[in-house]
Amino acid sequence: MSWNPALDPDCPTGDAVDAIDTVIVPRARDLGGFEVRRALPAPKRQMVGPFIFFDQMGPAEFLTGQGIDVRPHPHIGLATVTYLHQGRIHHRDSLGTDQWITPGAVNLMMAGHGITHSERMDDDDRPASLFGIQSWIALPEEREDDPATFIHASAADLPVLEGEGKEVRLILGTAYGETAPVQTPSEMFYLDATLAAGAAIPLPDNHEDRGAYVLEGAVDVAGQRFDAGRMMVFRPGDQVSLRAGDQGARIMLLGGATLNGPRHIWWNFVASSRDKIDAAKEAWRAGDWANGRFQLPAGDNQEHIPLPERRS
Repeated sequence: MSWNPALDPDCPTGDAVDAIDTVIVPRARDLGGFEVRRALPAPKRQMVGPFIFFDQMGPAEFLTGQGIDVRPHPHIGLATVTYLHQGRIHHRDSLGTDQWITPGAVNLMMAGHGITHSERMDDDDRPASLFGIQSWIALPEEREDDPATFIHASAADLPVLEGEGKEVRLILGTAYGETAPVQTPSEMFYLDATLAAGAAIPLPDNHEDRGAYVLEGAVDVAGQRFDAGRMMVFRPGDQVSLRAGDQGARIMLLGGATLNGPRHIWWNFVASSRDKIDAAKEAWRAGDWANGRFQLPAGDNQEHIPLPERRS
């Protein structure tokens, strides 16, 4: 989830970030009884294009009355992207947004100078499932202090390309001559591709930084097999094609223009400087919801996650 409850000492920041890692094995993270597989940030790779955080949520089945229940929490300096394959999540934020996130839709919340939101599965009197990806996009330095925004586009609004055993949904940005309807803070692409057995898909060649995450099945790249739960990052300019294995595959393709440098990460905050993170920490700790930098969601303002008492 976009709430990161653990201050992970393995998250690279500043000069600790290396240039590239071709294959990333996600790490399991327990978010209060719900496990995710975190591919980014990785020890040797902080970002793929502007994507700085990439979590696979599920697939998971919940008993009646259970599920995701993330209290209001803050963000700065990033945009969250929630994209579901199964289930649904109730999003509320300090802009007044009250939106159910459903499979195939795109939901881009740009935190900018600051936003607060909650994510819950709070309406079910029946068993529920959840399967999807939540990612963070680091903002360009000149947009880190922009006003917060939230944009929702339904599954029907997103371009879908079909043919030769492929169904490709463009979630964000531009690829293969198509443009997604949601405006992004920087140049990028983000795709959900389902491949029949033996079907191949080339990586978009008009983006500087490119990666692929195998969600289901397996793919072959230049004679190497990559099973589900692997992220591959490719060199700029190389012509690369991914071919599905005998059982087919579902993959997420992502990337875009690189930023002007690595970013600092602390809890839910991303910024080009530690000073910006320190200011956000103090504003959240102060808890001045009426007049301060952060407000609580209007429909979910009876509780919040306190600032972790741990040094960055």
